[in-house]
Amino acid sequence: MSRTDDRSLLSALLDSWDRNNTILVNLLRALPEGGLDAKVVEGSPSVARMFMHIHYVRLVFVSEDAPEFAGPVPEGEWRNGRDRSRIADMLNESGKVVREAVKGRLESGKDMDLHYDHPILFLQHMIWHEGYHHGQIKLALKVTGHAFDDEKIGPVTWGVWMDKGRS
Repeated sequence: MSRTDDRSLLSALLDSWDRNNTILVNLLRALPEGGLDAKVVEGSPSVARMFMHIHYVRLVFVSEDAPEFAGPVPEGEWRNGRDRSRIADMLNESGKVVREAVKGRLESGKDMDLHYDHPILFLQHMIWHEGYHHGQIKLALKVTGHAFDDEKIGPVTWGVWMDKGRS
């Protein structure tokens, strides 16, 4: 593979991460009133806590696997956030941290320190983890009577993945 191909692949890989973060933030912003408090069942985490957990997981894994890119890790994994704008800012910030850690480790040829054999495996785990919680969030909203209309939520979620002109 030529160097140009390597750059193109890295660009596409990082674009996939950026799209994943955009989808997550779009989901947060599209929540109906009361949506942050929704839970699938009593005892499960609220939607707000799931968003905060995602932010935490991003930062803790970077701190363990690529500490030179890490910033402060929040105290508490399942904290409750009430301010959507602040949560969106946090997700955007931690999204950039993950992006830079993967980009930096790929460009340096260095593997991740603790959990992953390769930086791409780390990125794939983050996307898989967040997709899992995306589904939980949508289920919690549905169970509590706040289901999204697929025609309205689709363009800001699935549509982001499939937007050919975006990258």
